[in-house]
Amino acid sequence: MRDKIAQAFDQVQAEEALKTSTREYIRRKTRGYTRTRQIPGYLRLVPVAACLVLAVLAGNWLYFTPTVEISIDINPSIELGVNRFDRVVTATGYNADGQALLDTLEVQNLDYNDAVEQIINSDTVAALLSGDGIVTIGVIGPDGEQTTRVLSDMEACTSRSENMHCYHADGDTAEEAHEMGLSCGKYRAYQQLLQVDPTVTPEQVANMTMREIWDRIQALSGTTAETAPVQSEYDDGTESHTAGKSEEQGHHGGEHGEQGYRHGGDED
Repeated sequence: MRDKIAQAFDQVQAEEALKTSTREYIRRKTRGYTRTRQIPGYLRLVPVAACLVLAVLAGNWLYFTPTVEISIDINPSIELGVNRFDRVVTATGYNADGQALLDTLEVQNLDYNDAVEQIINSDTVAALLSGDGIVTIGVIGPDGEQTTRVLSDMEACTSRSENMHCYHADGDTAEEAHEMGLSCGKYRAYQQLLQVDPTVTPEQVANMTMREIWDRIQALSGTTAETAPVQSEYDDGTESHTAGKSEEQGHHGGEHGEQGYRHGGDED
């Protein structure tokens, strides 16, 4: 009898030992699941990296978005896109001569004044000016501080020569010009020529020099060479402003002119 009782107690102890060892085994195997999991270090950098990417994209958008355009026409027809930091971020040739000239220059990322100086002082433009060529420089942009400042600088640039002229146009005028494949300056000249020659096409004007266009206007309308660059306001009612301030019609030189055109050296 005593042997049977001893065996029974031994069995109970064995079961308790088994339970204890089992609990210890399970604790060791599952203890990692009871702790708060730590986020790996590289995953913590993901939000920071995302913010950096957004900052770079926003910076690129701010830098590479033109806020003002400068249209330069003689026969090379060129338009420069200027960003809010006054740097040239786009340069487009609107005819073969314009693109050929740009291929010889480095205007990208320059201050707009330096870029315009390069173009005006290039052998191509200098030779045309010395041969009685006519240059127009247009500032295309909304009324505001930057447009006013750029226009003032371009007026100072064109004041060097009687054959250089400056004007302001809005974005709608530029959009209409670009839809025809013309620079803004050539488009305005085309609009004037169209009044006296309804058969002229944008393609013809694109490859004419500004002198040829205005000489043709002179011949067909009977105006003088002096007044040819500054014909009366367009028939379609298009009105040009100088940095948001209309000039009186006929202001040019105090005697004549198209609204918005300013002749170099004739500032009030």
